[in-house]
Amino acid sequence: MVDPIKVYPPKPAKVYFYGTCLVDMFYPDAGMAGVQLLEREGIEVIYPPDQTCCGQPAYTSGYHDEARAVAKAQLDLFPEDWPIVVPSGSCGGMMRKHYPALFKDTGDDVRAADIAGRVWELTDFLLNVCHIKLEDLGEPTTVAMHTSCSARREMGVAEVGPRLLGQLKNVNLVEQIRAEECCGFGGTFAVRHPEISGAMVSEKVDTLVDTGASDFVTTDCGCLMNIAGYAEKNRKAIKGQHILSFLWQRTTGKGSHQS
Repeated sequence: MVDPIKVYPPKPAKVYFYGTCLVDMFYPDAGMAGVQLLEREGIEVIYPPDQTCCGQPAYTSGYHDEARAVAKAQLDLFPEDWPIVVPSGSCGGMMRKHYPALFKDTGDDVRAADIAGRVWELTDFLLNVCHIKLEDLGEPTTVAMHTSCSARREMGVAEVGPRLLGQLKNVNLVEQIRAEECCGFGGTFAVRHPEISGAMVSEKVDTLVDTGASDFVTTDCGCLMNIAGYAEKNRKAIKGQHILSFLWQRTTGKGSHQS
């Protein structure tokens, strides 16, 4: 489902920032870090205050009418022709890949297709549109990375996180085995199939711990909540952070790791 050819826009003067539910409710630091990184690149960030859920939980559960009702409320949020950046491959994948099909043969199909074509996962946007250059101000550290399934398979950004981390001279990125495997979250999948989800996250945490890193970063808050939550509950020796928070802290010398 990845775009066969990505055509990146020129660096814009403004972007719309779609924050996502999990950033809003659980990880506001990741959203603020994303905004700050964009503003440091000279981009004005517009945050539509009426944004809500992208509709993905209902959509992946098979409730397409309900998903369409939720998603329709987002279509009026982005009237100008600016890119829409999303700090999540999961929500980005829903908007970019599934909105056109969700609104096919409705009166909103044209608007939905327009919005889908302007959606970018934020780390991809920073690297390939802003051409960001990162100066590492942090102490030497070793981290592992988990890229979400949607970021990897729908948005096609599996290489972006490692490339950004590779700019940080004091960060040693170690790779887990079977890095492409799911952490078991999958949105409502974790609720509908808790035993399977629990087995998957247990294995994911073990592979991260086996890297020898005490910290991991990820591009999606759902994966972060799932992996870090399991690790904390089971007293595993690894903590997690959204990659945007990590990048901001490393390049400002401010703050410390927070799980």
